[in-house]
Amino acid sequence: MSDLKQRFLAMVKGDLEDIERELHDNLNPNLDLVADVAGHLLFSGGKRLRPLLMVLAARLCGYQGNYDKTFSAAFEYLHAATLLHDDLVDGASLRRGRPVAHSLWGAETAVLVGDFLLARSLSLGARTGRLKVIEVISAITENMSQGEIHQLMRKGNLALTEDEYMEVIRRKTAVLIQGACQVGAIIADAPETRETALSDYGLNLGLAFQMADDLLDYTADTDELGKAVGADLREGKLTLPVIRALSEADSADRSAMEEIIRNEEFSPEDFGVLVELLKKYGGIDYTRRQADHHIRLAKAALEEFDSSETRDILLYVADYALARRA
Repeated sequence: MSDLKQRFLAMVKGDLEDIERELHDNLNPNLDLVADVAGHLLFSGGKRLRPLLMVLAARLCGYQGNYDKTFSAAFEYLHAATLLHDDLVDGASLRRGRPVAHSLWGAETAVLVGDFLLARSLSLGARTGRLKVIEVISAITENMSQGEIHQLMRKGNLALTEDEYMEVIRRKTAVLIQGACQVGAIIADAPETRETALSDYGLNLGLAFQMADDLLDYTADTDELGKAVGADLREGKLTLPVIRALSEADSADRSAMEEIIRNEEFSPEDFGVLVELLKKYGGIDYTRRQADHHIRLAKAALEEFDSSETRDILLYVADYALARRA
């Protein structure tokens, strides 16, 4: 995985440098406080996956303009806005290994800076001069909000189904990655078949990315993850490894799992017991298989395009999404 990551990063080094510059140049708030709060999250080591995907999708479709990097910043601003809001809703303490914004500046400021970033993403989208881009970004925002509300409604509910889980992660995570890829095709004036192919690629990549992220809560340590291990469970989020294991466990082990899950103050030892039960009943392996299935679907969507370096990079991104450790 290290070799894959290094090869991929070398191929997109220039793109990432350009994206980073655009993120700085287009933030441009009137108040230093807004810059400080937004920058605390924006410039804390994010992968820039979403803007990079928009740039790569546009290039794959033959985009000839000079503003793809500028437009791509909208997707990182939108992503950062949702993280500011989500951290507050979830009562999180760490993000990317740093204290969350609301713990440093207060809930009110974190919410309002998130709102600013949402507005800035729409402003950048408007500069494309394409109504469809605004429609895509607006739909992303609506979906992500409803996904978060759905998750809140089912917080800590042990009856959460796999279908509900899939709907939540589609709205909360996958639609943003899907939209970034779709907008890349739109600004390149790609035919509908190519726009659909990149939309399918982004959707399946996003689903797999979130499943892989949910696995890390049970397979990584705090230094790798950038947040406390077991944080999802403490926040009442039942993800696929747990949902699957609960459905497969015998009555005694299911009761033991439920007792740990219901106790928000579970100990590291309790968490270790739960992880072993997730392994015993196939929750972790099943989630990996499902993520792999969506990665294969994402790669298949790229068969619409001829072989090229850009297509290879998008294939590497898919492999990385599944293999990453943080």
